Amino acid sequence: MTSFSPLFNMLLNLTRYVRLINIKDERVIMMTKTKQNNGKIFSLGLQHVLAMYAGAILVPLLVGRALELTAEQLSYLVAIDLLTCGIATLLQAWKNKYLGIGLPVVLGSSFVAVTPMISIGTNYGITAIYGAIIVTGLFIVLCAPLFSKIARLFPPVVIGTVVTIIGLSLIPSGIKNMGGGATSPDFGSIDNLTLSFGVLLFILVLSRFSKGFIQSLSVLIGIIAGTAVATLMGKVDFSPVAEASWFRLPSVFYFGTPTFEIGPILTMLVVGIVIVIESTGVFFALSKICEKPLSDKDLTRGYRAEGVAITLGGILNAFPYNTFAQNVGLVQLSKVKTKNVVVAAGGILVFLGLIPKIAAFATIIPTPVLGGATVVMFGMVVASGIKMLSTVDFSKQANLLIMACSVSIGLGATAVPDLFAQLPSALRIIVSDGIISGSLVAILLNLLFSIKPKREKATQKITPTLEQSS
Repeated sequence: MTSFSPLFNMLLNLTRYVRLINIKDERVIMMTKTKQNNGKIFSLGLQHVLAMYAGAILVPLLVGRALELTAEQLSYLVAIDLLTCGIATLLQAWKNKYLGIGLPVVLGSSFVAVTPMISIGTNYGITAIYGAIIVTGLFIVLCAPLFSKIARLFPPVVIGTVVTIIGLSLIPSGIKNMGGGATSPDFGSIDNLTLSFGVLLFILVLSRFSKGFIQSLSVLIGIIAGTAVATLMGKVDFSPVAEASWFRLPSVFYFGTPTFEIGPILTMLVVGIVIVIESTGVFFALSKICEKPLSDKDLTRGYRAEGVAITLGGILNAFPYNTFAQNVGLVQLSKVKTKNVVVAAGGILVFLGLIPKIAAFATIIPTPVLGGATVVMFGMVVASGIKMLSTVDFSKQANLLIMACSVSIGLGATAVPDLFAQLPSALRIIVSDGIISGSLVAILLNLLFSIKPKREKATQKITPTLEQSS
């Protein structure tokens, strides 16, 4: 118990500090009428961590294994990801003149970046990934005021289509993992399929017969149960956990000095724009739940905080970060809308990120177990996108074309990546990724259909006049 006392004291200080900020800032309306005791704040913060934990560790595991990192490197990647998630969450909660959306948001590593990072790492080396991430973070910081002005140009048809494409493009990766990994010698073996479909079934049963918070943890519990079964089958090696240290400070440029290549930078810039679009949807969803209207200045601070978090991710060799939609549901479920809770969650994530031995437990998850869980998570991303699209007026031809063309191009690039094999490498790495190409089509088509020709504007003005004269 004594080893946890520094963490508990740190969380108490953080929550007291945020209370002072909330008292001084009259615009913050998320304060609860009754004072919450520190134990409850800690427990609610832990709930937020558990709700996002599965999603947070999946991205480093998918990228690290695809790039064939060593067990030690993979443990570092998971640990630094958790730590940076915590710092990014605290940046958003710490609303000030320059940074922070001021809503109870939790940030995690973005699924959007998975396939681009793997592609960049395979073709240019891992140092090119982090050079591109640093440039992207700085770009978002500098362009945050512009993004806040054009946020209205990203209606539900764009956000919903982009989110749907993200899920659909990632599902093949999950299916490959269900078989044991594309390069596995026992791909598709009975053992691998039993594990992966067993995890999938367990998650579905848990989601069906549980309620509330336990239901939100179904994927994480499924991963733990699947790993336990795999241990009994002799498929889990605990040596990475035994070899991992108990404490480690983050390293700057752990994988080497970043390199800056034009192709990876352009690719990651598009990833950054997609992250901004995705986060915009979450910001407005939380704004509605918390009954706190967002101004352009609020959005600017929110985007700027994400840009700083992404830049930090590049420096510490972690990931691009965005606001996690999973935690929005938990805010609705708990009905606790105060920032104190996510401050506690950020503190817990920072604490976990300083302990490599905890991160090492994530690295021993067998690939089929990971596959069973990712298929559910990526499918939920698709469902989330479709839910956003349900609010779109598809009687308008423009909305139909935006969705149809974007999804077609996104899935086409994912299914037939060699389609763009003859293009220059800098351009090929951008358009050959389904998420990037589909998202670009959605953004560009929305801009195209948003511009009304002068003749159409004139017709709209003349029509009412004719009706009145008749």
